[in-house]
Amino acid sequence: MITSTANSQVKTVVNLLKKSGERRKLGLFVIEGIRMFSEVPKDRIHKIYAAESFVKAGTGLLAEYDYETVSDNVFRQMSDTKTPQGILAIVRMPEYDISDVITKKNPLVIVLENIQDPGNLGTIMRTAEGAGASGVIMSKDTVDIYNPKTVRSTMGSLFRVPFVRAEDICHTVTELCAMGICTYAAHLNGSREYYMEDYREGSAILIGNEGNGLTEKLAACAQKRIKIPMGGKLESLNAAVSAAVIMYEAARQRAVKVK
Repeated sequence: MITSTANSQVKTVVNLLKKSGERRKLGLFVIEGIRMFSEVPKDRIHKIYAAESFVKAGTGLLAEYDYETVSDNVFRQMSDTKTPQGILAIVRMPEYDISDVITKKNPLVIVLENIQDPGNLGTIMRTAEGAGASGVIMSKDTVDIYNPKTVRSTMGSLFRVPFVRAEDICHTVTELCAMGICTYAAHLNGSREYYMEDYREGSAILIGNEGNGLTEKLAACAQKRIKIPMGGKLESLNAAVSAAVIMYEAARQRAVKVK
């Protein structure tokens, strides 16, 4: 049993939680909690750590796995949450490319530019799964999808929705257009309301930064600009909310059964 925070394994977990560079270098990230552990594909698990009290509780969750027991005090130091549930795992990053994102016939793709809030990114991933999106493309300046807060916010969608980080997001959007996928920029100066468009064929929805929206450079790459009408004195909606509104309109049109 690990009983010291000076243990090299403890330091590795803490570094993976705090440093995106360490995550990229090792190709590993950390998940925490019973729900997230239950969602991880078994072949992705690299190492499991369980608090002593969790092991003694005998939940049966670890019956099929090898794991390292950690004293409760040390586990609290390893955890990124205020109330640790007693189980965490180091997980191998999945490897996707653009073909995984558009593998479906008439794909519905979500393109994100410079999303900075981890919770927003996680919520968009979760909503993408619920709305039947085929995948997510992120600009290279979007927050790390393996940020612990993002991982928790996905509620497991991270393991089911393909995603890629594009080095040149404008070039990628241009490629989508060349593939016959219609690209829609969610923009305050959109020429048509979002619900007036037809998303039943291949479609890509472009969502921009929380504070500034899409850059003009990326918006200019899109074939159409759409807007979400708003009452009152609002100028814009939260990025995750905007993405959800448009994704679910596409889902409605495509007759996706959303529970």
